[in-house]
Amino acid sequence: MKTFKIAVIPGDGIGPEVINEGIKLMNRIAELDGRMKFQFTHFSWGCEYYLKHGRMMDEDGIEQLKSYDAIYLGAVGYPGVPDHISLWDLLLRIRKEFDQYVNIRPITLLNGAPCPIVGGSKETIDMLFIRENSEGEYAGAGDWLFKGKPQEVVLQTGVFSRVGTERIIRYAFETASREGKTLTSISKGNALNYSMVFWDQVFEEVGKEYPNVSTYSYLVDAAAMFMIKDPKRFEVVVTSNLFGDILTDLGAALAGGLGLAAGANINPERKYPSMFEPIHGSAPGIAGKGIANPLAAIWSASQMFDFFGFEDIGKQILHSIEKTLEEGSILTPDLGGYASTSEVGARVVELYTEVAQANAKV
Repeated sequence: MKTFKIAVIPGDGIGPEVINEGIKLMNRIAELDGRMKFQFTHFSWGCEYYLKHGRMMDEDGIEQLKSYDAIYLGAVGYPGVPDHISLWDLLLRIRKEFDQYVNIRPITLLNGAPCPIVGGSKETIDMLFIRENSEGEYAGAGDWLFKGKPQEVVLQTGVFSRVGTERIIRYAFETASREGKTLTSISKGNALNYSMVFWDQVFEEVGKEYPNVSTYSYLVDAAAMFMIKDPKRFEVVVTSNLFGDILTDLGAALAGGLGLAAGANINPERKYPSMFEPIHGSAPGIAGKGIANPLAAIWSASQMFDFFGFEDIGKQILHSIEKTLEEGSILTPDLGGYASTSEVGARVVELYTEVAQANAKV
């Protein structure tokens, strides 16, 4: 039996509420399955910590996290702490320090989930976004010159290295090849005449090594339109940090809302821990009310099981989420229901348990 050490950073707002439901399910799965067990360590880092200590995490926080197999993150951000501080001093710091250069965001419309477009279905909305997660537009490079003066100038520099660009594109090709799916690159080469022309060039170069993968390339504005008008054309998608950030929120809207949006930050070489998180944010307006949707946090837990090599469990978690949506009787207000966070989490655990016990008898 393998013991996995999980660093839990519940974070801010609704983060602790939703992460708690994911942990309940993970512990139940370990109890039923017998192939693994989990050792959770909680870290009270986030905006409340910042207001007390002037920093988002311990000074040696990165060093503390190195020994863990994975990080389970709830949410970052709360009124009173500037967003650029809460983001850069915790979430982005972890992503960069641990070279989590692959961001994986599934955009899948499960049965029972609401969809805002006509004809949206599980068959037409099923995409896997692979987003560059370590450099690009979020590299943090730039300068602020003549601050506060009439000639004030701000420079925000996107950084696209050959190593960074090629490895994310190659990861996407490997994924598409393994799953027998098409691969679409999204860029903006007509306007960004250095970074995105380079991106397109690397995509074409790497693509020659994968003749079995059918490829497409769209400008980001056209891609946004096609995600609404013809989403079935997208299967595996690779794109830059900024474009991926924006388009996956659009995708979340197509697939039932941010309450169903999960994300994984992966270090494929496993030199450092990878991090799994719901992407809905801290939602301070509903924090403490017990009505936050835990399904995204549970979905991100399924990504963790996939990463650990238990894809069968990951699929069963998704099936349990989908069954909860199809039943429609135990859902949080964002999905049109009246249930609490804990009630939804408990129902997913029940459904998972039923199938697991039935399979054990076969």
